[in-house]
Amino acid sequence: MYAPRVPMHRSLTVRLLVASLAIAAVAVLATSWIASQLTSRTIEQQLGQSLSDDKSVYDELLGYAATHPDWSGVQPVITARATALKRRITLMTQDRRVIADSMAGPSPASARPSATIDPLAVDLALSGRTDRIDPRLVGPFRLTPAEQRQIRADLARSLDCLRRFGGDGQVVTGPYGRAKVVVTRLGKQEYPCELVPAATRTEQRPLTALRELVAACAGETDLDRVWLTPDLVLDIVDPVTEQPSADRTARASGCLDQARRTQLEPYAAPAALLFVTDPADPTAQPVFPLSQDNLLRTGTATAGVLLFVGLLTVTVGRRLTRPLRALTEAAHRPDDHPRVPVARRDEIGHLAAALNELAERRERSEHLRQAMVSDVAHELRNPLTNIRTWLEAVRDGLATVDEPLLTLLHDETAQLQHIVDDLRDLAAADAGTLRIHPEPTFVNDALEQVVEAHRGAAPVPLVLESEGDPEAIVDPVRLRQLVGNLVSNAVRHTPAGGSVSVRSRVTDGRLIIEVADTGTGIAPDDLPKVFDRFWRADESRSRSTGGSGLGLPIARQIAEAHGGTITVESVPGVGTTFTVSLKMS
Repeated sequence: MYAPRVPMHRSLTVRLLVASLAIAAVAVLATSWIASQLTSRTIEQQLGQSLSDDKSVYDELLGYAATHPDWSGVQPVITARATALKRRITLMTQDRRVIADSMAGPSPASARPSATIDPLAVDLALSGRTDRIDPRLVGPFRLTPAEQRQIRADLARSLDCLRRFGGDGQVVTGPYGRAKVVVTRLGKQEYPCELVPAATRTEQRPLTALRELVAACAGETDLDRVWLTPDLVLDIVDPVTEQPSADRTARASGCLDQARRTQLEPYAAPAALLFVTDPADPTAQPVFPLSQDNLLRTGTATAGVLLFVGLLTVTVGRRLTRPLRALTEAAHRPDDHPRVPVARRDEIGHLAAALNELAERRERSEHLRQAMVSDVAHELRNPLTNIRTWLEAVRDGLATVDEPLLTLLHDETAQLQHIVDDLRDLAAADAGTLRIHPEPTFVNDALEQVVEAHRGAAPVPLVLESEGDPEAIVDPVRLRQLVGNLVSNAVRHTPAGGSVSVRSRVTDGRLIIEVADTGTGIAPDDLPKVFDRFWRADESRSRSTGGSGLGLPIARQIAEAHGGTITVESVPGVGTTFTVSLKMS
């Protein structure tokens, strides 16, 4: 089957020619018009933008510094703001080394900076704020989504409590973006309402560290007498009266800001100097008069450029369309799995290579589809045959419906349902619709449930080992399904006298779960196949001894749905270890 002839008005060559001629004509004419309008006077230096523009640049860079530990990715921000304001924006270190610059030009190192970008020492005049520490600098106090929802619920209850006692309040944002209730109207009755929600699990550790820093600075040796609420209200309790001491609290208050800066410094970009200046080129070239000779020269040059561009476009267009036609003809023969020669190293050569790879993948996919259909038919045939045989025996009077027969039919039906459920999960994963509902989960609790569920039926000991008590954002149901498949596989291939271990730890910010056994192991040639569907290490195994061959593929799909990976290491005769690596959030 050959590709149809492309109409002239849709031809790539024609469209490329028209576009090139239009661009060249507009460019030449626009350049001529601009040149004719220039005068011999120099271009006046641009006036500085308004103070509000400088403030917007300062606030945006201050927000960047408060949310990034360094300036490595600030160049796009500088370029975008400079383009929008038509100014030159330069960011330098304190020793006048360039961090980012929106354009090339004379160095402003000797000039006076417009401002100093430091989220730990905010310029109150430029920012209009009252706190010298930028509230966007959250550091270790960043709350999880679940904790944010809990705080909002607590604040709603606090407002309801105030209103029940005749008062009223409003929710305001305090340090680290944490909300609290401020009383705007007092009622006639005293109110027992908690206006500041208690510290969350995330906040407890950094609050304790902040108390320690304040105590060390203020010379307080008893940490239990240093009270610090989540909204940073500080009280020092007198050991004699057991009441907050105004004098000791006042002395310690000066340490709070210093302690906060010490704690937040690793989370903020270092202080930098901001320069907002005019573009570097203040002069312009003199113009030439638009005389008749100049008009003739301009027209001749324009015609020459248009002719050259047209010839070049036609030549290039023909060279481009020739291999494209060959690729189109090959793509219209999908049943033949065509291959096209790759004789170029440009984009068209890459396209030809991609088409060859696509043909190979189609061929492999066809083989895999045929093999999978055969495997599914084989897996379903045995239980269906057993069910049909026994039902026919009952119908013909050769067997009676008793408890053993009902148990057998139930087991075969459950096996069918298990295979169908596995196939449904794999189909959902292939279609990208495998449902994942991540939530904060204590991993050890989920692993303990899996181990306890398999311990009763396992012929070998099951051991759970963990380093710490990690909490990750995962789907607990899918996590148990993933680990359960690995544990079932490990138990199935571990003979009597062996053992199966489930281990968890956190390494480099990732959750690591290992399922290790001391079983028969897997041959090195078979390791690349362990995640293939319906594959078994021992082809002679039945479903009862070798599983359906779908547990490991499902485990890999669940790991990938969480943005993680699963790998396997094995030594024949020694054992096998499956390692799951997932993101913590």
